Amino acid sequence: MKFARRGLLAAAVFVSVGVTACGGGAPEQVVNLYSARHYVVDEALYEQFTADTGFQVNVREGKPDELIERIKSEGEASPADVFVAVDAGRLWRAQEAGIFQSVTSEVLLEKVPESLREESGLWFGLTTRARMLVYNTDAVQPDELSTYEALAESDWNGRVCIRSSSNVYNQSLVGSMVESIGAEATEEWVTGLVNNFARQPEGGDVDQIKAVAAGQCDVAIVNHYYWARMAKSDDAEI
Repeated sequence: MKFARRGLLAAAVFVSVGVTACGGGAPEQVVNLYSARHYVVDEALYEQFTADTGFQVNVREGKPDELIERIKSEGEASPADVFVAVDAGRLWRAQEAGIFQSVTSEVLLEKVPESLREESGLWFGLTTRARMLVYNTDAVQPDELSTYEALAESDWNGRVCIRSSSNVYNQSLVGSMVESIGAEATEEWVTGLVNNFARQPEGGDVDQIKAVAAGQCDVAIVNHYYWARMAKSDDAEI
């Protein structure tokens, strides 16, 4: 099985930072970070930040929606200084919940492109990722792959896997399509894509990759880092 990276539209999502509107009572020389990320590599970033600034990083991890609710329930007494989430859709939820305050920073304005930050400074995107195509080489040739829209065509009937539309990754993808091709065309695309499902959506992105490998579907839409992690792993169960 090989993986296609072709034909991806401007649908990158973000690992982003928002500064909370709370933070009352936080000790000096400490940054309280509420993070929905859970990667070992982040520890090195925190250590470097402490070395550069002298501020210790106090990390509280959790699922993004749970952290949003926690900050809301803590209210003005929340010790939260920074909220980190994966996917711009979750930042929108946090923004709607009113837990951010705007930030003015020459460093952030210089380092973060305008397209990756909220216009009033409520949040900033740090990295991007792709919602990419993976395909089964026994059933698909690379030149058959092009765009997201093409997966709604009749040639792909009964051949497509994707996780549930309730997942924020797909919600962000649909949002990007609305921005790119308009609401009416996006509705037509979604209808065609659903008609081409090989099965009812189930599981996460890893499950979609496994379904392609098992021949349950010929192509799937997944976040690129799931493929990268599986490709580099020696664990057959991942």
